[in-house]
Amino acid sequence: MFNKNIKLVIAALIIAFAVYQFIEGEIGNGIFLILFSLIFIFLYFRNEFLLLAFLRMRKQDLAGTEKWLGRIKNPSAALTEKQEGYYNYLFGIIYSQKNLTQAEKYFRKALKLGLNMDYDLAMAKLSLAGIAMQKRRKREAQTLLSEAKKLDKNNMLNEQIKMMQQQMKKI
Repeated sequence: MFNKNIKLVIAALIIAFAVYQFIEGEIGNGIFLILFSLIFIFLYFRNEFLLLAFLRMRKQDLAGTEKWLGRIKNPSAALTEKQEGYYNYLFGIIYSQKNLTQAEKYFRKALKLGLNMDYDLAMAKLSLAGIAMQKRRKREAQTLLSEAKKLDKNNMLNEQIKMMQQQMKKI
């Protein structure tokens, strides 16, 4: 909706007005404005369109996810580095159903920019291992699979990793 820097400017202006309200003796207005400015600070760290895209992804609605991601114009300017990593991660998941070459490009870019959660890193590496396996790059797939196994501390991807290892033995 707003550029990430504009969000901080808006938050600073609201906080300045809140200080003015405190000086004038309007304590309730000042407290409300401080709380209101926290919304813009929160949206600086968590982009609103990314949040809505994750909500669509949770409901397995890939078209809706792509629609919300498409609303982010110029992601390198509108998003922080980690947010841009998740932007590419979501596009990698979407394109893994359509075009493996595009999906691989998005997953690699997401890993380069960084993801916060170990589970997301493991999932991205597992997806890259699957793509490498389909493209007959066994050594790269084994490396990515072992990295994904190390990152999966809660064993949430254990079954998928075992299934891929069995498929790799057939190659």
